[in-house]
Amino acid sequence: MGHECTLWSYALQYPSFLFPGKTQYTDDAPPEGLTIRTRINSINPLNWWRTGNELRKEQPDIVVVRYWLPFMGPALGTILRRVGKNRHTRIICIADNIIPHEKRPGDHSFTKYFAKACHAFVTMSEKVMSDLRLFAPEKPAVQVRHPLYDNFGSGVPVQEAREKLGLPATGQLLLFFGFIRHYKGLDLLLEAFRLVVRDAQARNVPPPSLLIAGEFYEDEKKYTPLLNDPGIRDHIIVRTDFIPDEEVKYYLCAADLLVQPYRNATQSGVTPLAYYFEVPMVVTNVGGLAALVPHLKAGIVTEPDPASIAAGIKKFYELGKEYFIPHLREEKTKYSWSHLAAAILDLAQNRRSDDSQK
Repeated sequence: MGHECTLWSYALQYPSFLFPGKTQYTDDAPPEGLTIRTRINSINPLNWWRTGNELRKEQPDIVVVRYWLPFMGPALGTILRRVGKNRHTRIICIADNIIPHEKRPGDHSFTKYFAKACHAFVTMSEKVMSDLRLFAPEKPAVQVRHPLYDNFGSGVPVQEAREKLGLPATGQLLLFFGFIRHYKGLDLLLEAFRLVVRDAQARNVPPPSLLIAGEFYEDEKKYTPLLNDPGIRDHIIVRTDFIPDEEVKYYLCAADLLVQPYRNATQSGVTPLAYYFEVPMVVTNVGGLAALVPHLKAGIVTEPDPASIAAGIKKFYELGKEYFIPHLREEKTKYSWSHLAAAILDLAQNRRSDDSQK
């Protein structure tokens, strides 16, 4: 849109003993054409003051801040308070979550501290908007759908994707994609998959395979008995190392169906990824997922229990992938970056208009 933009990123997001994955750093080359300043240390109060003062002096018209976890509340809240002292910059938060999926001490106070430093908010689901109103009942806020991820390259044919990943060239393939945490329900999917395999064997047809792609963000030992179940272990493919950006498209394009068996959710960043690569979804009826995936159009909505998830997978294969493609293409037009950008600019401009009238 022609605006000058600079990214202020993290020198340290999490102390290593708190980080549940294998690495929080990437060796990927930085995106071209972007100015990125590696500054923020989430646990160093002196850094928060320095960063905030540096930003305040630059007097940006708008600061857009991403909020997804209360742990970041003290750092971001302090930085934004320093910025706000210039009485010029408008602070707009994009809130992925307000109340986290997994509760921790300090969640409420950290989020309250952060929210007070923002002028307005963008949420991406009704659930997050409702949570936000507990902390900022009167501040301006709008809801915009999570835009499509378009930075992973164009899709590729199924055969090419499977060959790239060393997967069987033929056969049905289900995909679980993303960080593995309790609320995302991988155990529910594994139990559902056992039912799917049994059903296929009872009908004397080849069962599908299940590709699990994503890092464990909790103790993987709790999943070992399910993964080693004799009835399904030969039909499961596990890829739980960090997945580089350039490989993401192969995982999505290799699959017939993406399954999101969440126990609870606000929205999901995996959903717009599936829309971009035109992969139908089975999602559970929790949080904002059902609103993002119209039933029997972009995918199938089930209840968060193994029997219902298994029935949804079976229904998908009865209808066939091609049934969903026209609906996916129609629905994906609603996931626009221009909508998000316009919402941010409108919130900033409305704030300035309010100030000019005081």
